Amino acid sequence: MRPVLILQHEPAQGPGYLLQCLHDHGLPVELLRPDLGDRPPAYAGDFSGLVLLGSDHSVHDKLVWIRRERLLLADALRLNRPVLGHCFGAQQLAQALGAPVTRNPRPDIGWRDLWVTPAARHLFDGQERLLSFNWHYDSFQMPPGATRTLFGLHGLNKGFALGPHLGLQSHLEVTEKGLREWCAHGRAELANGHGPTVQTEQEILAELPERLARLRRAAGVLYHHWIGHLDRSPVFGRLRAA
Repeated sequence: MRPVLILQHEPAQGPGYLLQCLHDHGLPVELLRPDLGDRPPAYAGDFSGLVLLGSDHSVHDKLVWIRRERLLLADALRLNRPVLGHCFGAQQLAQALGAPVTRNPRPDIGWRDLWVTPAARHLFDGQERLLSFNWHYDSFQMPPGATRTLFGLHGLNKGFALGPHLGLQSHLEVTEKGLREWCAHGRAELANGHGPTVQTEQEILAELPERLARLRRAAGVLYHHWIGHLDRSPVFGRLRAA
């Protein structure tokens, strides 16, 4: 079958638990780092699905790789290739679907309980609340025709679904190693962003085994649902060159 293409933008914001889920389903994966010079392909048809991870950048930054990603997204939507966006990736997806992305009054950094909308509870194994990890300054509005899946005290729009596409204004993919590296990388942000919506490094790293176990239970169900939309037909011949 065609591989799942993952676009990673920061060293500490890798695919984490999502990669394990893809491997558990026997899915081939291709990972690119557009921020380091990897050129996103223009044609999405060579891939069964597209994953966009988080970034320290804003979707409004005038960077060539961000524009190229958006062109790839447009092609994935044209071909109805399932897209899964996390944080920055969800903002890219929302914008490609015609929704604005705007700056929050305050950053949202740390562990949060989110509410699952009734229409989306089948995506989270029937749960009404979801523990999530957040680190973002911007948020998306609901794309036209999309269903809100998650909302929280610090953001009404924390997730959406539209056909096979899922956007998450949070991180369900994080691992202990990734969180420790992220906190080390973002120590200055944590120090300067103190307030009711920003946790300290100590608070973020507390009780990690229990928190990550809860996160994986919910993420595994959601990722399984998204994977179910992928075209797993065998591919004959060589992939088309990007």
